[in-house]
Amino acid sequence: MIIRSISGIRGTAPEFTSESISRYAQAFNALQPKGVFMLGRDTRPSGEGFIEDVAQALISVGRDVINLNIVPTPTVQFMVENTDAVGGIVVTASHNPTEWNGLKFIREDGTFLLPDECRQLFKSVDIDGEFSDVDQEPGLHFPDVNAIQKHVIKVASLSFIQQNEIRKRNFKVVVDAVNGAAFEALPYMLESLGCEVIKIHCNGDGNFARPPEPLPENLTDLSAAVVQNKADVGFASDPDGDRLAVILEDGRPAGDEYTLVIAADGYLQTVNKPEVIVTNLSTTLALEKLAEQYGSTVKRSAVGEINVVQKMIESGSNLGGEGNGGVILKEAHLGRDSLVAATMILHRMAMTDKPIGTIYDNLPQFSIVKDRVELDGIDKEAVFNKARSIFSDANINEVDGVKFTWTDRWIHLRLSNTEPIMRIYAEGPTKADAQELVNQIRFSL
Repeated sequence: MIIRSISGIRGTAPEFTSESISRYAQAFNALQPKGVFMLGRDTRPSGEGFIEDVAQALISVGRDVINLNIVPTPTVQFMVENTDAVGGIVVTASHNPTEWNGLKFIREDGTFLLPDECRQLFKSVDIDGEFSDVDQEPGLHFPDVNAIQKHVIKVASLSFIQQNEIRKRNFKVVVDAVNGAAFEALPYMLESLGCEVIKIHCNGDGNFARPPEPLPENLTDLSAAVVQNKADVGFASDPDGDRLAVILEDGRPAGDEYTLVIAADGYLQTVNKPEVIVTNLSTTLALEKLAEQYGSTVKRSAVGEINVVQKMIESGSNLGGEGNGGVILKEAHLGRDSLVAATMILHRMAMTDKPIGTIYDNLPQFSIVKDRVELDGIDKEAVFNKARSIFSDANINEVDGVKFTWTDRWIHLRLSNTEPIMRIYAEGPTKADAQELVNQIRFSL
């Protein structure tokens, strides 16, 4: 199986092979200007062979490549944006299970391919002939072992971050990297800011010790470790290190939904001026309520990192992200970044003597329910039409699937960019309110 979307490609055997990913790599090469490519991967066991396949495919058509090896996806994005590289490829299937792998394609500016560019890439793979040029001199293959250090230095020196205040606090932090790509980078980042780091699931072998998505129900080990070690906070990343979830000092999950909200709270207080924050349609209403307190506004895009980034560029926004633990700070680079998220959370914690749980409790509170429906045998348009009938009193947004919004709650139905499913997200003042919205759709199927 191979799934193609604005998030790149993801697949499993037998379709996802060395031959297939080499073809995608060469098709991407043909679309990019001359220059060096950055390569990286997450820790999946299949990644070692696949990144070599990508490198050889590119070298064979004359492309020079710099191999960063195991690094978070945002590290590759940062390196592309801040060097003379003209693109990059990351071998990762993000939060999909271990048996999956994939490719993410990075443009010259460090952002992912635009939707039209994705379509062009996929069309090229499907209809074009061989991409190799027998007359082309082979490219060169260089390693780079300092990419994480460069990335950490950049994040630790962000202009609004109170480094000294963070270091004075000597925060005790438990990190769960799911044995993924952030297993080295995230602890290193925290230690550079004076934190005492306790590691769980940080051996980097790619055998995920928990379900890879950093959802509250998957973070019981982290919650227990935070309480047991009397830590100040717990951080969990996904396999490619672009998302961050937060566990409070008492073991409660703030989850991935409030990562952006906590980060924004500290940022808005520090910059002390109106800002535009960009997020997607499936992110918590708490962000709007928070922004209002600081005279700021929230603009919403379709789901998908590149959609958020494009809206940020259009809006002149400095901060954006998604309710999956993704924080995007323009000053760092235009991509979701668990290192940026963790640093911004610590910054907010260092602004008060109160624990992270109190900070969280004082934020606008909403509860979100995330459900999914397998698409096999289900007519998505029929589901959308049924929803329009059920929720006829709501404001409707059809930019990405269909979203129904009231003053204090919403429900969003959309096709996943990464899996053959329909996602059903709902939010309300309480979990029961959100679940009731989901149930109305569930019972109609």
